[in-house]
Amino acid sequence: MSMAPALMPKILIVDDSSTNQRIYSKLARQLETELDIRTFGNPRKALEWLAENTADLIITDYKMPTMSGAELTAAVRADVRNWDVPIIVITAYSDQQFRVEALEAGATDFLLSPVDHVEFLARAKNLLKLRAQQLLISKRADLLEISLHAKERLLRESREALAQVIDTVPAMINATDRDGRCVFVNAHQAAFFGKAPGELVGKPIEALLGEERAHISRRLDQLVLKTGRAISPRQEEVLAPDGEPRIYLTSKAPLYDSSGEIASVLSTSIDITEQRHAERRLLHIANHDSLTGLPNRLMLRDRLRRELARGRRGDQNFALHFIDLDRFKAVNDAHGHHRGDELLQRVAEALCALVDEGHTVARLGGDEFAILQPDIDGPEDAGRLAQSILDLLNSKEDSPLALNIGASIGVTLAPLDGTDPDELLKNSDQAMYLAKSLGGDTWRFFAADMRPRASQTAHLETELRGALSRREFVLFYQPQIDLRSGKVVGAEALLRWQHPERGLLAPGSFLGLAEETGLILPINEWVLNEACRQGAVWEADGLGDLRIAVNMSPIQFRRQGVETLVKDALRSSGMRPTLLELELTEGILLGHDEHIVKQMHVLRSLGVTLSVDDFGTGYSSLSYLRSFPLHRLKIDRSFVQDLGSDPSALAIVRTIIDLGHILHLQVLAEGVETEPQLQLLRLEGCDEVQGYHFSGPIPADAFVAWVMQHGQAGSEPSHGATENEHARAG
Repeated sequence: MSMAPALMPKILIVDDSSTNQRIYSKLARQLETELDIRTFGNPRKALEWLAENTADLIITDYKMPTMSGAELTAAVRADVRNWDVPIIVITAYSDQQFRVEALEAGATDFLLSPVDHVEFLARAKNLLKLRAQQLLISKRADLLEISLHAKERLLRESREALAQVIDTVPAMINATDRDGRCVFVNAHQAAFFGKAPGELVGKPIEALLGEERAHISRRLDQLVLKTGRAISPRQEEVLAPDGEPRIYLTSKAPLYDSSGEIASVLSTSIDITEQRHAERRLLHIANHDSLTGLPNRLMLRDRLRRELARGRRGDQNFALHFIDLDRFKAVNDAHGHHRGDELLQRVAEALCALVDEGHTVARLGGDEFAILQPDIDGPEDAGRLAQSILDLLNSKEDSPLALNIGASIGVTLAPLDGTDPDELLKNSDQAMYLAKSLGGDTWRFFAADMRPRASQTAHLETELRGALSRREFVLFYQPQIDLRSGKVVGAEALLRWQHPERGLLAPGSFLGLAEETGLILPINEWVLNEACRQGAVWEADGLGDLRIAVNMSPIQFRRQGVETLVKDALRSSGMRPTLLELELTEGILLGHDEHIVKQMHVLRSLGVTLSVDDFGTGYSSLSYLRSFPLHRLKIDRSFVQDLGSDPSALAIVRTIIDLGHILHLQVLAEGVETEPQLQLLRLEGCDEVQGYHFSGPIPADAFVAWVMQHGQAGSEPSHGATENEHARAG
């Protein structure tokens, strides 16, 4: 008899590496608020624990000293209590043989090591849900078994009640006898095919599934009948009667008659289409550049790691080309960010058309691209491609679409110039800076004695250290609009550096270095004080109750007492605490650091409001939203940009808005650039918006003029700009 589901799901992690145990445990804790996680380095100890306990999910390494993952899986399945426990086998071997051995032993799923965190969470979450569903059905079956010993009237009533329950389950459930004929079809599955359950009972399974799916189903049924064991859930793609492709998670289990013989096979299919689409969308966002659709730095590093692994198994060599556009800034400044975005998209398309399918073209950020060139015979192959890239980006055609933009290219060869992704990226970056220092429009191979990048970084650090004392920093402000009243309710303070030689610099060009050197602390302190000073001035001038939002760096929370900095800034400026909002990243919240929690509650007691910036792009978790004194969620612009064109983006935005309102939080959408985006957000109940549809970040005096002109309800927003360069402090 199957056991009822536990109140707290149990996850068993078996790996001889303590480091892997910690990593998988930390990932697993993101699945649910309450979990019972047990870790074992010795598989036999894990089996001893299982002899007295049950688990809802088992995660095991394949290669372990005393017992392989496949052997452990087989031992677990040998216990009838564990025939349906989901098991994920993690292996560094991509050879099909190891996957087959694990699956034949009874593994539910497998992952390649090193594990992709997003994929790990998605698969583990689905298997836990399926386990809960299996246990729920099992519990109901147990109740039915008890009722069999009651009177005939109670037996009949129980059967009818069970049929009603199964008909209401949002899953397709059917049972087939040994001849492959339907003995039961629930209402949900019958309705899927436009029939009544009674029309399908007694018919061959082909009448339900069609010839192709029925052939596979019969083979799996025979395996269940032969072994007497359930088949772990498997994903299958199904074409619905209306022609729409759907994705189902299907499991099979034996059903026994009164004599204990297997009489039929129960099949359960759960529709996971929308979940899979959302997971793929989030995975794509995490690994691709939102403007060009190219792989981003994260995915490029993964591709580099795979190529390096291939090289260790053979003698494959590859090249990495680091491409920096020479004249992009001039085009961007002269024609605006919209034209700059279009140029970057055209460069991306041209680079993809230039190389073969096996190459990887990535955008690293700004006007920097990279190309991974696999399977080269020598430096000559890399040199030819580098020259082809230069020729492409220096087209002299007299055409509006000609890419006469120029580039500086750094080329590094692997494994000669490096044996890990970061080293190759750094070396190709240094080679690119050498090409840039020679006047651009050229390419250079990396050489071990190159240090121009380090020299430039040191020079920028020196300039950055004196920028505060020379009063070169300035704050721009971007309006935040209430969608119900149409009025300006706040502004986000955004840092700029008025460099004496290079002009106005966005934070992306210097904040990374500021965080590395610790200069982010005094810079953020200046931003906080200046924003409070400006807010107090605006209030004194009668501009109204304008909320000023300031981004706070995670380093600020961990190294300094933020509550003290805020108190001092409010006291010295005279700004009311209720007009100050601090924007936090999800990274600050995920650790649940008690010191940070204490600071947040102190800030809340002062009247300061707290918001989560770029919500939805990190490991968004209901648990931390409930645990912290937050006021507002800010939807990341990457979701807003795709509203109206991508149903997944609309679903994500709708979910964030609903979640925020359920938790009594305000929701603000960033990056609103078009009227259709604004209308969709208004229809979905979003509270506030900001973006270039209304105004880009502007100086303080220009902000006042803008509010006086546009700040009233019903005023028309400005048009034509995009947020290509929207960056912020902290």
